[in-house]
Amino acid sequence: MELLLTGGAGFIGTAIARALLADGHGVHVLDRRPVSLPGVTSVIGDLRDHVVVAGALRGVDAVCHQAAMVGLGVDFTDAPDYVDTNDQGTAVLLAAMARARVQRLVLAGSMVVYGEGRYDCGAHGAVPAPPRRVADLDAGRFEPRCPSCGAELTPGSVGEDAPVDPRNVYAATKLHQEHLASAWARACGGVAVSLRYHNVYGPGLPRDTPYAGVAALFRSALARGEAPRVFEDGAQRRDFVHVTDVASANVAALASVGEREPGSFRAYNVGSGEIRTVGDLARALATACGGPAPVVTGEYRLGDVRHITADSSRLRNELGWRPRVSFADGMAEFAAEAPTVEAPVEAPDYARN
Repeated sequence: MELLLTGGAGFIGTAIARALLADGHGVHVLDRRPVSLPGVTSVIGDLRDHVVVAGALRGVDAVCHQAAMVGLGVDFTDAPDYVDTNDQGTAVLLAAMARARVQRLVLAGSMVVYGEGRYDCGAHGAVPAPPRRVADLDAGRFEPRCPSCGAELTPGSVGEDAPVDPRNVYAATKLHQEHLASAWARACGGVAVSLRYHNVYGPGLPRDTPYAGVAALFRSALARGEAPRVFEDGAQRRDFVHVTDVASANVAALASVGEREPGSFRAYNVGSGEIRTVGDLARALATACGGPAPVVTGEYRLGDVRHITADSSRLRNELGWRPRVSFADGMAEFAAEAPTVEAPVEAPDYARN
């Protein structure tokens, strides 16, 4: 297939481009930065530019949409940039796809659409975790409690059919991207797949930006000879998935879109299946880097969730995908890589994914 890959100069996009080339596809990358991968056609431009997007779609069979402004951001004043970049950019892309009759889409989704993960109460069964209160967090009470009886809840893994509950602006835009993709599929007879990534790490993960993931922040601290600063108590459960496994999930999803019912939308979690804590991550990187032990600070960010881990069985069962990189091997590789500094781009940057 001839594929348009938006955001292909970014961290995840670059890994996907390599995987698509290895699978024999023609790859055209639309990004605000050039791409130097041999065999890739680079289209430099803004996803919100109707003319640029229309030109990039010529001769294309399917779109892999990775371009996004990612991360929790600095504060709520980031909201216009997130909405303009993620929502408006996706709307322009889908409108152009409708005009060009390109009817296959794989979207970079995110686990943030769920808000908190699955929780169970011993007395009341599966219950939604209420929003965390500042008073509890200030007092060091980080675990969600049952809204009925107040008992501490037991976390579990979340499936794709779980209720969505985006708890920050970025999460809201990622859910809106899915809604736009689903509406486009129904209206245009297209096929859309959303891959809800969990915490992605690996070679090329950018450092030292307000939007950087926790793995990048920990590694940057260790590179400076400083201890990683772990928020809350370090027991936050996450699923850290290697970027090459995310890339292979995109290859599998693109292979499936031609076999799906026109007008359909399907979401898949993309996680390693290895449940680790943020403290585990900090300790693994500190050990691999030979740096100082992590410091647990008790600080928090109100927009963060306590626990979110993936049930990726749908992706495994329906598309035959399997993660290949273990947490131990991936963290050793990640620690050994020199941290990547992002090239400056006028904000907002479509390639931060």
